[in-house]
Amino acid sequence: MSTDQPSMASHLKPFRDYKARHFLLEVDETSRVATIRLNRPERKNPLTFDSYAELRDLFRDLVYASDIRAVVLTGAGGNFSSGGDVFEIIEPLTQMAMPDLLAFTRMTGDLVKAMRKCPQPIIAAIDGICAGAGAILAMASDLRLATPEAKTAFLFTRVGLAGADMGACGILPRIIGQGRAAELLFTGRAMSATEGHTWGFFNTLHEAASLEAEALKLAQSLADGPWFAHTMTKTMLNQEWAMGIEELIESEAQAQAICMATKDFRRAFEAFAEKRKPVFEGN
Repeated sequence: MSTDQPSMASHLKPFRDYKARHFLLEVDETSRVATIRLNRPERKNPLTFDSYAELRDLFRDLVYASDIRAVVLTGAGGNFSSGGDVFEIIEPLTQMAMPDLLAFTRMTGDLVKAMRKCPQPIIAAIDGICAGAGAILAMASDLRLATPEAKTAFLFTRVGLAGADMGACGILPRIIGQGRAAELLFTGRAMSATEGHTWGFFNTLHEAASLEAEALKLAQSLADGPWFAHTMTKTMLNQEWAMGIEELIESEAQAQAICMATKDFRRAFEAFAEKRKPVFEGN
């Protein structure tokens, strides 16, 4: 047998070594939680070609992060993100030919794919403006916490584009329902925090002073939980969109059997029998 092939373990790398260039990245090695902070507060944290690409690459790399079990995505300065930068993205796009335009829209879609495929639960902590591509980042996250001041707008039609951007026509209706999603995507109007909470877009609302602490608390609870089982839950939530009832039930039977074969399942039983809190190790 050849020994030249690299093992899977050789691809795993500590995420604390990741050097972010277009946003802030904080890694808490104790909690195993990474915080990604969009950091252009003077302009409400807009995205650029470079930050789109780096976010895509970061979420792709999280597949191999051995030290991260949950991610918090937030913005600096009291806003989440105003979306694509008007002068650094939108103006250049108006001068591009179709091949370059398609390359850009595929790249932004790849960011959403990477967020959905990374094994860690992503918690968006949203305050203030959450618009355009910023709203998409919130939508693509697994859980969303917000402040009462949060205003979320899928405003693509306001600039002459379709509401079909980065998966919005497929994902948003699954979160808030077809009719509500259609209204937001056609009109581009802002969804209030109260609407977002009532409709199920936001899981909880918190005052601005406690928003990030609550997001980190939730992330910590997930990181301390059955790590392997959480990755399986996220995988199945994504895969079952395209399945019929018989296929999804069979897929869940296989997924659950795999989880039952882990040591974490045994650890949970032993902890219950001994009346103590289980310590999960992700295997």
